[in-house]
Amino acid sequence: MAREAKTIATNKKAYHDYFVDETFEAGIVLTGTEVKSLRENKTNLRDSFATVRRGEVWLHGVHISPYSHGNRSNVQADRERKLLLRKAEIRYLIGKTKERGYTLVPLKVYLSPSNLVKIELGLCRGKKLYDKRDAIAERDHKRDVERALKERTRE
Repeated sequence: MAREAKTIATNKKAYHDYFVDETFEAGIVLTGTEVKSLRENKTNLRDSFATVRRGEVWLHGVHISPYSHGNRSNVQADRERKLLLRKAEIRYLIGKTKERGYTLVPLKVYLSPSNLVKIELGLCRGKKLYDKRDAIAERDHKRDVERALKERTRE
């Protein structure tokens, strides 16, 4: 029986603000109390991003609340955290992020089947205002069609 990954948090705003071109799975360097806090779903990915510095990928703006039963071993909630990727992936991301318009955005934090905390990073391009409006209109249209089909099958 295969275990599935347990999603801890998703960045819904990222899908609204960006086109996601590629995704990468990355490990994250955490302390013990941060992992316990993540298991309690005490995290926020809104307005977070990742940067590449000196051949390492760093995560900024992710808020992991202090562990409720922690003591002085709790760390600062908004600190930078190092991400763990393969060297070839990091080189690829360095090239892509130097291109105009690309940014690294965390899309999801989850526990892998082996109980490791992983982050799904997206290589994203920003949406313009009219792109966002088109996406909202398309979603509304799809919802209306689904509703009409559902009412049609009831009769």
